[in-house]
Amino acid sequence: MSSTEISMEKIDSIIDSIGTEATYLIPVLQRVQEEYNYLPKEALVRIGVKMGISPATVYGVATFYSLFSLDPKGKYQIKCCDGTACHVRGSMPVLNALKAKLKLEDGQKNSADGLFSIETVSCLGACGLAPVIVINDKVYPKMTPDAVKIAIDEIIKREKGE
Repeated sequence: MSSTEISMEKIDSIIDSIGTEATYLIPVLQRVQEEYNYLPKEALVRIGVKMGISPATVYGVATFYSLFSLDPKGKYQIKCCDGTACHVRGSMPVLNALKAKLKLEDGQKNSADGLFSIETVSCLGACGLAPVIVINDKVYPKMTPDAVKIAIDEIIKREKGE
């Protein structure tokens, strides 16, 4: 979603439904991120103005917590674990296969079609199922390079309506 598609009315509606007190900042940020898959800079300013909080404070909160992202993310957000158990059981070949399948260059986090975004995390809390990836909220246990390609192909097929 480009910045021209950010609806200030939608952001106002989110704030109005949660509340304008400063104590509601994090829930507002969470809901805006759910709506756009990231926190657009224009939204941060609007939230600050509407809630009576300085935009610098809103930005500070948004950048302090790792659950928030200021960069656009794909419809399917992939977390690849590289914690000790996953790493020892082959998470790097899985990650490399994932990057190759999505045609991601070094440092690139989003697929060209905007459908997928990827991040490496230190632990997903599923060490007994290592190596693990999570796509949105679905856990994919005991992944292999071939299995990750199949999982991505299945999502692409669903998106195309096949």
